Amino acid sequence: MKKILGLSLVGILIILLAVGIVQRNAAEKQATDRLNEGSAVEFLPTDEGLAKGETAPDFELTTLDGQTARLSDYKGKKVILNFWATWCPPCRAEMPDMQEYYEEQAEKENVEILAVNLTTEDRGMDKINAFTEEFSLTFPIPMDTEGEIGELYQAAAIPTSYMIDTEGRVQNKIVGPMNKQMMEDFIENME
Repeated sequence: MKKILGLSLVGILIILLAVGIVQRNAAEKQATDRLNEGSAVEFLPTDEGLAKGETAPDFELTTLDGQTARLSDYKGKKVILNFWATWCPPCRAEMPDMQEYYEEQAEKENVEILAVNLTTEDRGMDKINAFTEEFSLTFPIPMDTEGEIGELYQAAAIPTSYMIDTEGRVQNKIVGPMNKQMMEDFIENME
């Protein structure tokens, strides 16, 4: 009886060991497959990125008024690159300050505001038009109709803003609403 019990125990241990090996091999294969799938991802050029000092990734979008806006067209200017949507209360809170800064200081400080609307996250063009009229926004509003630029700039929480210097390099990332004083301070500390 002891022999049968001992052999049964050894048999169970062998089965458990075999199952563990099979599961580990399956997990390793899945991890390898995920890595291989990821190798097809296009990487940004080595000097482009979102970290401080890296060149902000270029993009081209159509603005609300039908113009083409490329980030690279603003090289030589300081840029406040803002990502927003009409339904976002903090976005509503910062827009009057952004418009006031734009009207009063942007030109003399060599600043452009690009307020990218995350159109795929918004509630339709009528809401966007009503929003811009409500706040009398006059700075360019590029429309991210495919959601690609918001994703590229990791604008998961909005508003998200990037301060970009005259050479097109990222100097700061701000998640959450800005006020006029913050904009002045960030711009003052850029090249």
